[in-house]
Amino acid sequence: MKVLLFGSNGFVGTNLTLYLRKRGFETIDIDVSSPAFIRTDITKKELLFDDLEEVEFDAVIHLASITNIRDTIENPYRCYDVNCIGTLNVLELASQKGVKRLIYASSANVYGLPLELPVNETTPFNPRAPYDYSKVISEYLVESYHKHKGVPTTILRSWKIFGEHDSPQSAISNFIKSCLRNEPISLFNLGRDTTDPYHVENYCYAVELCLMKNEAVDEAFNVGTGNELSIRQIAEIIKNMTGSHSELQLLPPRSSLESDPMRSYPSIGKIERTLGYHPFVTLEEGLKRTIGFWSQSTSR
Repeated sequence: MKVLLFGSNGFVGTNLTLYLRKRGFETIDIDVSSPAFIRTDITKKELLFDDLEEVEFDAVIHLASITNIRDTIENPYRCYDVNCIGTLNVLELASQKGVKRLIYASSANVYGLPLELPVNETTPFNPRAPYDYSKVISEYLVESYHKHKGVPTTILRSWKIFGEHDSPQSAISNFIKSCLRNEPISLFNLGRDTTDPYHVENYCYAVELCLMKNEAVDEAFNVGTGNELSIRQIAEIIKNMTGSHSELQLLPPRSSLESDPMRSYPSIGKIERTLGYHPFVTLEEGLKRTIGFWSQSTSR
């Protein structure tokens, strides 16, 4: 299967490209910056269609988006241009090319501060930041193209992915780097917020199942492990695994909006039942790999 992958230079895109190629897929890597097999801008429809006019592919994975929450708050127009108009252009391209599958990388952020726990796929959306809203809007665009254009689509709503090649600014990357240097770790709101952290290879496996199984069409799936860990617990686990002397600094909330802990973790029963998904890289193994990655990176 030949897969067109938008956002190939990002953290997930880099890992997914490597994973799919090992599994026998042919990937065509697309990004707005180099290195990429095709460099193009999804917000510019004519440029996008011209660049891909002669390219043949069977499926599309759409990862490209602005993900930094602060950036989307400071520049919501750019957020909606890339995350929503860009998605619309990708969907139209997929429709005209008659692809066998389009997988859209949504986010647990569509649920915002969840109205129930664990979060199910039927839990009402409760977005907060422009990024969250952009994902909600894009999910409706994806649904529309399935219903009105017949594009075989799948939506993946992911919790906290970590792993090799992650952004140095991500929480887990920061914790690891601080521990390796025995530097303090700042935990705002006392580190009480919770999430479901999991290694990127588990996400790659979920994508592979969605590409191969017809049961994935016209469905939205939560992706994670179904476990809940606080930010403080994650920091403590990393500190123990690295044998670090880093001090955990328990700090107050950065704003009144964060005074109540943000608890969020998924039920993954639907993707388990429908696709046979089971996360196979444990938290400990994933952190071990990621610590090794940053150990090598910081020693160069």
